[in-house]
Amino acid sequence: MPTTPHVEKHFTASATVRDVVIGMADGLTVPFALAAGLSGAVSATGIVVTAGFAEIAAGSIAMGLGGYLAARTDAEHYASEKQREIRETEELPEREEEEVADFFRGYGLSEAEIVPVVAAIRADQSRWVDFMMRFELGLEESDPRRARRSAWTIALSYIAGGLIPLASYLFVNDLLAALYWSVAVTLIALFVFGYVKGRFTGKRPWRSALQTVVIGGVAAAAAFAIARLISG
Repeated sequence: MPTTPHVEKHFTASATVRDVVIGMADGLTVPFALAAGLSGAVSATGIVVTAGFAEIAAGSIAMGLGGYLAARTDAEHYASEKQREIRETEELPEREEEEVADFFRGYGLSEAEIVPVVAAIRADQSRWVDFMMRFELGLEESDPRRARRSAWTIALSYIAGGLIPLASYLFVNDLLAALYWSVAVTLIALFVFGYVKGRFTGKRPWRSALQTVVIGGVAAAAAFAIARLISG
């Protein structure tokens, strides 16, 4: 009797999605709060646009650089730990062998089953080190281009997100009307972004969407209220 083949679908671009989420989340929220705050203190849309673009430029560079340094740090940490594992397999092979055995004991394998598995892993130092890196330390080697790609992804996502709350100020001269349009468009964008983020990350999409809207809305409202209070 024919059966339908089982196909497992796993999302494999989690690092890229994480970078997009980081950049887009801040890109939507920070310029939105800035624009709302300035709208409560100034009288011209041009000031909001100028300050907004300056913030987007600075924010995207800072966020991109942060992503680059984080990815570089991960790569350097992996390389350092790998060198340590190589030394330990050469200088303390019995201890490392026992750590491999302990790993399989944790899965309920008997000593008779563990011995040949450990021997097979130990027979190839490269495979042995890779096993220790992945299962003892929980580390996996990253793409060497990861740091640069992470920086660009975060920076561009920040820019894309930041342009949304500023768009209305480019096309609407009345400050209050521009603010209303900015609030409406940005809240919709935050909702869509939160929903999509929830779908990709495995969380409840509607809950993620509402949380994102609330966070962005509260930040903008607080900035507007403070600006109004200070400006008198």
